Amino acid sequence: MLHERKETDELLTPAYGTTYLDSDIPKYQLPEDMLSPYAAYRVVRDELILDGNSRQNLATFCTTFLPDEAKRLMAECIDKNMIDKDEYPQTAEIESRCVNIIADLWHSPTAGQTVGCSTTGSSEAAMLGGMALKWRWRDKMRSQGKPADSPNLVCGPVQICWHKFARYWDIELREVPMDKDRYPMNGEEAVKRCDENTIGVVPTLGLTFTGQYEPVEEISKALDRLEEEKGLDIPIHVDAASGGFLAPFLEPDLRWDFRLKRVKSINASGHKFGLAPLGVGWVIWRDKEDLPSDLVFKVNYLGGEMPTFALNFSRPGGEIIAQYYFFVRLGRQGYTMIQKACREVAVYISEQIGKMGPFSIIYDGSDGIPAVCWRIKEGEDPGFNLFDFADKLHSRGWQVPAYTLPPNCKHLAVQRVLVRHGVSLDLANLLLTDFRRNLEFFEKHPVTTSIRPEEGSGFNHS
Repeated sequence: MLHERKETDELLTPAYGTTYLDSDIPKYQLPEDMLSPYAAYRVVRDELILDGNSRQNLATFCTTFLPDEAKRLMAECIDKNMIDKDEYPQTAEIESRCVNIIADLWHSPTAGQTVGCSTTGSSEAAMLGGMALKWRWRDKMRSQGKPADSPNLVCGPVQICWHKFARYWDIELREVPMDKDRYPMNGEEAVKRCDENTIGVVPTLGLTFTGQYEPVEEISKALDRLEEEKGLDIPIHVDAASGGFLAPFLEPDLRWDFRLKRVKSINASGHKFGLAPLGVGWVIWRDKEDLPSDLVFKVNYLGGEMPTFALNFSRPGGEIIAQYYFFVRLGRQGYTMIQKACREVAVYISEQIGKMGPFSIIYDGSDGIPAVCWRIKEGEDPGFNLFDFADKLHSRGWQVPAYTLPPNCKHLAVQRVLVRHGVSLDLANLLLTDFRRNLEFFEKHPVTTSIRPEEGSGFNHS
């Protein structure tokens, strides 16, 4: 029947009056017949309307607001393969410029010659930094005639990518657990877990769970004392997935980066507070010798011999071009204005939530990631828990996650809001209006059967 329809009929028939959209489309196998481009577009687009509104997703750290100019540049680069640097030399040059710009932002001693690369995100970038730590440690142990089969990595309560790294590369993860009086890792707790098999310590500049910065300089000084006392020279890799594009503009005097000699590498997400679209991260090494040469491969089958040391191979160049667009467009002044505005909105949200009876603020967004994290006041029963509150907010489209903290605080449920570029004060007030509306609802309709925090699903960061 489809083959009997004339091309003119396809053009003249209203979209939802065609046979194409009158019948069910196979979803788990290829359909036998073709659809017109327009019909296929409508089928796919109609399914996508069931997704949440990304601008209301206050769980994600990732960019959800993009200007049209960045979208156009990405579209113009959709057919450029980032790995093919011989065919697309100017795109490769722009990637190299981005590395130099970021290295300079993080006070690299040799920013113009810094070794680094783009990645698909901060998780890949973190794994590259971790691999370099392991290779350097292994070479050192072998040069001393010692076994190199029991590496460990010390970190605070980290995002899932470090658990993946430890499992994939057979490394013992020595994770400093949260404590009721201390959420981030500190220097004292870090050095307790270090020995000659420690490949590195990884402080996080912006904890996924609460938004706080871990004290990189304090940890570095503690490792300096450890080296003086026991001769253990342990490097630092900073996971600055979020904070790497915040601290330089909001706390320019905070010493967390290559100003500390013990910091050998840093990773960050371009698609978080770097403002770039999804799909780009960065890893930078302090010096060339901090990236072991046997991690770098050379390929010659794309038109010319070129080095590569990313985990991925083929990937689009548009995200890197968009990142460069933001560097050129905003400069230090623009980034500072945007990040300060995000922080001001976060602090405002914190102040308003803190005035609402049942909530106790854990982190107010004033000295780390522009985020707010809160819990229900200890000993208070407002007639709901935070999982109920999150569900009620979701009915209005807001995605505000409730989750339990890692051990030793897994009994404690919290909620968190991320304030990114595009979360305006007006949008924040709309959210707060729904907060107050929900409190009134639960006051009239308390939840009698409610999920306890320990039964809630684990937190998955995006």
